[in-house]
Amino acid sequence: MYNVGHYAILLGFLFVVEILYFKIADHYNIIDKPNYRSSHTSITIRGGGIIFTLAILGWFFTNNFSYPYFVSGLFSIALISFLDDILTLNNKVRLSVHLFAVLLLFLQWDLFALSWYWLIMAAIFVIATINAYNFMDGINGITGSYSMVAIGTLYYINEEIISFTSSDLLIVVGLSLMVFNFFNFRKKAKCFAGDVGSVSIAFILIFIIGQLILETSNLSYILLLLIYGMDTAFTVFFRKLRGENIFEAHRSHFYQYLVNHLKYSHLFVSFLYFMAQFLINMILILLVKQSTAYAMCLFIGVVLLYLLLRFKMEGKTKLLVRYES
Repeated sequence: MYNVGHYAILLGFLFVVEILYFKIADHYNIIDKPNYRSSHTSITIRGGGIIFTLAILGWFFTNNFSYPYFVSGLFSIALISFLDDILTLNNKVRLSVHLFAVLLLFLQWDLFALSWYWLIMAAIFVIATINAYNFMDGINGITGSYSMVAIGTLYYINEEIISFTSSDLLIVVGLSLMVFNFFNFRKKAKCFAGDVGSVSIAFILIFIIGQLILETSNLSYILLLLIYGMDTAFTVFFRKLRGENIFEAHRSHFYQYLVNHLKYSHLFVSFLYFMAQFLINMILILLVKQSTAYAMCLFIGVVLLYLLLRFKMEGKTKLLVRYES
């Protein structure tokens, strides 16, 4: 178990590691250049989210090598994502490593006792969630702040409701998010998460939420990622209705509409997503004590409100007929 002093030292160490990475990235030109689908306008260091994996590795080596399959999967998926940030790898290579990492995750969860069709559904869900998290990482502050509310909620549940994972693990992830947010949650970001950051933090959150679901046998905790899930799922659905190639780059997410069309600031939109998920999480914590039926009502209510907002603000034509970038 760490104490407050250990956490303070770790926080300072993570700041130093992140700054050292900036120097390396600057030297080797690991940068993000704006393009037509970008919501930013200046060249920025890419891959700052590597701090998430480095923090977990540090925790792993100082905590009796806990959760080895999870950490091995995280390292694999972070490495291939970092290489993809630099080299732009073939999708088949990237997805193959993603699948390998997911299988390691299943080993850690001890899922292989289940029927094969459950494993296939679980693999599809995990890979889809990882990619959804990656798609949502498009403006300053959104991934860091959204992930922070998820980790904060999981820490509260672990401490106050049911112990299902290592509190030290949750705090270490939270500290790495604090460091990243310091450099990213600002008008002119010092760095972006990159694929290595968004994919890694998604993998971490999925693992921890999976632990919670397995411990409680309650699927309602999937709603801890509801806002990201809704934005991604309905954006893909609307693009399909419009006859667009859903695998091509785009700026059709709701958060992109708020930033690029309504000209809301990045930080304001990130804060809106943070607060929306925070409110959902607080209500979810209260409702799951009652019945999963209440959680289902929460899900339906949030989805209907989300769709109402999108149709009200974007309009039926833009959503269903044609999207103009």
